Amino acid sequence: MKENVNDIFINWNETLICSCLQGVMGEIYTNTTEDAAMAILGDFAFFAGNRSNGWANDLVSQFENYDLYKKSGLGVVALKDGELVAGASSYSRYQEGIEIEIDTREDHRRKGLAYACGAKLILECLKRGLYPSWDAQNKWSVALAEKLGYHFSHEYTAYEIWGY
Repeated sequence: MKENVNDIFINWNETLICSCLQGVMGEIYTNTTEDAAMAILGDFAFFAGNRSNGWANDLVSQFENYDLYKKSGLGVVALKDGELVAGASSYSRYQEGIEIEIDTREDHRRKGLAYACGAKLILECLKRGLYPSWDAQNKWSVALAEKLGYHFSHEYTAYEIWGY
């Protein structure tokens, strides 16, 4: 593994990454195919390699860094052979609860993974006294929310803005 990780970070000139690669401080994490890696030292995280989980960005994208997610976020994932295939997470956080984000890798949809992750996240929220808010974006999200016990409230117009 060490050779692959060194290759992934070959063009990085960061002392914090050197600390991790040399085993002095910090940690290196890789995906199972070892074509992507994350070097973490203190409150810094460096990502390199193939971006195999772009579909899952919204599970954590609103949190500025891992420390903020660790402090305020909450999430559940489903793995297959060590690879992330589905997850439910806090898209955002407020004092009394979270806004739920759920996604499943396209080749693993229709297997109940979103349902299982969503159910576990909702239970964790309730256990911690947090309100698990669900604002469904599409008809599939509405159907999943209703399957998990939510009731349709109302429809409203929303705009997606790209290229910001």
